Amino acid sequence: MLSRQGDPLRSGEGLVPGNPDGMAAFRGHRGRVHLVRNHENRASAALGVPTVDGLTYDQAAKGGCTALELDSRGAVLGERVAIAGTAVNCAGGPTPWNTWLTCEETEDKAGTNGYTKDHGFVFEVDGADPRRTGAVPLTAMGRFQHEAVAVDPRSGTVYETEDAFQRPFGLFYRFLPEKPLGGHGSLRAGGALEAMRVPGVPDLSAVQETGASFGGVEWVPVPDPLAAGTPIRLQDFGPKGITHAQKLEGCYWGGSSVYFVSSFARRSEGSAGDHYGQVWRYEPGRRRLTLVVVFGPDTDIQLPGESPDNICLSADGGLMVCEDGNGAQYVLGVTRRGEVYTMARGRQNTGTPQEPEWGEFAGVTFSPDGLTMYLNCYTPGTTFAVTGPWR
Repeated sequence: MLSRQGDPLRSGEGLVPGNPDGMAAFRGHRGRVHLVRNHENRASAALGVPTVDGLTYDQAAKGGCTALELDSRGAVLGERVAIAGTAVNCAGGPTPWNTWLTCEETEDKAGTNGYTKDHGFVFEVDGADPRRTGAVPLTAMGRFQHEAVAVDPRSGTVYETEDAFQRPFGLFYRFLPEKPLGGHGSLRAGGALEAMRVPGVPDLSAVQETGASFGGVEWVPVPDPLAAGTPIRLQDFGPKGITHAQKLEGCYWGGSSVYFVSSFARRSEGSAGDHYGQVWRYEPGRRRLTLVVVFGPDTDIQLPGESPDNICLSADGGLMVCEDGNGAQYVLGVTRRGEVYTMARGRQNTGTPQEPEWGEFAGVTFSPDGLTMYLNCYTPGTTFAVTGPWR
């Protein structure tokens, strides 16, 4: 265990915030590792991220990120605030220049929930030196209920998921930066935001068969990325419409493709089909979208394989997936052949012996050398390191 909510931050800035979510690990000097960790705190959170001068966007918001520094043996050297004053920081993704893009999963504007500024943005965070990035919203990347991002290390294109809670559900986006792969601060230069249209597929939940594949994927310019009057998913994308999906969450780049997750879909909530979770792969070079994994048992959601959330590339070239569902919570592995297996189970019971409850896993990521897996338990907020071997 590396960190626990409510304990003092080693920086002296306050207490470790609650609700740790998305996370990434970056290489530091002399074998050190920098972990940057989201805190998905709303305005009502009891353990918010402490505000720090120069690192705070909105004094009224309680979300943000903390950063841990580990030595070459994995011991914690430091723990500090990396950004504060943001809202509902759910997931995000690493950049090729070793910064973290943290995502606000909200569309609240100034004046809502006591906020003094608009929210729903992506922010860049440098875990080694947070003051290099500060607290500047990357407005051109859109204002919506962000979940996660993944950067194509060849082109610099940034892919983004939207976890919208009501119909019409979220979209899958790509952001084309003015300065692709430009390094620290380059994303502030702006760019173009587009949404994915899969011809003939208005709702991804209607696709149920593993291996189903769709060519000719189109990208449609977003009319108003700042959503000044209308949320993006409700804007007019022309007579052909746009492709939606319920609970778009984890997003990760691997090989020559971007992978993204739909945690579940329910007809009763307005989706075209029912499922316990999907993993999709988009190949930019071929403009092709393929359903690579379908999760979940048909009858018993207490069994593993329900509601996948955060996702990352595993050391063996497959995937690691965090569960966020009912019953026992697992970290699941997915082999290159698409087989799902259980890797770890949460044992922190937040309920009673008679009616146990377990917090979701989140933020799964590997150390730069691939020898350690890091992950968070959302409730109670805990960060773990799991050593291999990961051959």
